[in-house]
Amino acid sequence: MFFVDTLDTEGLGNRSYLAGGARTAVVVDPPRDVDRVLTAAARRGVRIVAVAETHVHNDYVTGGPELARLTGARCLVPAAAGVAYPHVPVADGDVERIDEGLTLRAVATPGHTPHHTSYVLHETGRAVAAFTGGSLLIGGVGRPDLVEPRLTEPLARAQHASAHRLAAELEDEVAVLPTHGFGSFCSSSVAAGGAPGTIGGERAANPVFAQDVDAFVAELLAGLDDVPAYYAHMGPANAAGPAPLDLTPPRPADADEIARRLAAGEWVVDLRGRVAFAAGHVAGSLNFEADGQLATYLAWLIPWGRPVTLLAADPGELARAQRELVRVGIDRPAAAAVGTPEDWIARGSRPASFRRATFAGLAAAEGPVVVLDVRRDGERAGGWIEGSVHVPVHELHRRLAEVPEGTVWVHCAGGMRAAIAASVLDAAGRTVVAVDDGFAGAAEAGLAMTGPDGLPVPRTASAVI
Repeated sequence: MFFVDTLDTEGLGNRSYLAGGARTAVVVDPPRDVDRVLTAAARRGVRIVAVAETHVHNDYVTGGPELARLTGARCLVPAAAGVAYPHVPVADGDVERIDEGLTLRAVATPGHTPHHTSYVLHETGRAVAAFTGGSLLIGGVGRPDLVEPRLTEPLARAQHASAHRLAAELEDEVAVLPTHGFGSFCSSSVAAGGAPGTIGGERAANPVFAQDVDAFVAELLAGLDDVPAYYAHMGPANAAGPAPLDLTPPRPADADEIARRLAAGEWVVDLRGRVAFAAGHVAGSLNFEADGQLATYLAWLIPWGRPVTLLAADPGELARAQRELVRVGIDRPAAAAVGTPEDWIARGSRPASFRRATFAGLAAAEGPVVVLDVRRDGERAGGWIEGSVHVPVHELHRRLAEVPEGTVWVHCAGGMRAAIAASVLDAAGRTVVAVDDGFAGAAEAGLAMTGPDGLPVPRTASAVI
């Protein structure tokens, strides 16, 4: 009897899998923090004999080479991936024995990358699960634009063909177990994801099976979202073979050192929740919540390689943040401090703060205000507050000059990114109000709205925005 255990990496929207039988197992697309995988294998009482990579990942640092080194497992990597670390090159149709009666078959599924390979798990010759990586996702496919602009359209066409190949070769009941698509920007639709699917379920509901290749490619390319800046560093790191991770606590920093690092232009990141940060923080520090999408947005915004000092409410928050950050290649914080703003601010100084509000508060605001929308382009295309300025949060730190003078009311879709943006503006000396509210609240508050067609939305229809 086989098993498949899922290891979620929620902050990045990815899943890894441990699959095997009574004694031995394979790990598909392992995370950087391989201690989680080893714990899962120990819980099952199995030995890891194979590590399978579906592709060279663009959105996180793999733990594959390190896991193979620690366990002695065979490291299976698509032959055309061009990695520099020891591995077993895998070609279409290759079969790897996992346990008694349990095998893993490689299926070439180019599209997300040219070398992308899915793996089909067979029990006594019958296909039972397909590990589809960034190929066939739940309700979508992996995006084809992360390799090279000239390859984007050919890879989109390859995605269509690869999805149809899987559907043609596998029975309806075979489980579809992708790596991406649970919030990952490697998905062609950030909303794609959800519960585990089946080939039959995807054949019935996934748009890739409802369109001919030309219509599919046109729609896919039109809907591609922004690419996180740190993706440019993930592929090379994964091809070279990442170094073993180090999760030991960073060197402690006192208030004077924090001030020196800020003065030197380094990033000091406060990991506390946005409510606590707005109420009081070190002037010049930036707010990336440890329990939000810390890795995605900090790695996206920070100039790559810039030293970062972490401020946390307690050691557990600091440890969670370190684990998140190593997954995207931010390996060692320059320093860290645990406590409250009073512990982090030099003697004689006071914490900085800014206001928080809802869209109802914005609607009631008196006098001229600047409304700053920090959602992504694709989100804003669905409608926006009339007269608002648009600068996506990941571009704000280099486009501050475009934000008009005055009190800035900053919003996103739910509050987390608005808090990041508010901290960036506050650090730059701007007067800011963070709108901590769902975007539907803008229309409900009676704010004038513009629809996707660029025309004003009648107040009676505002709630649909």
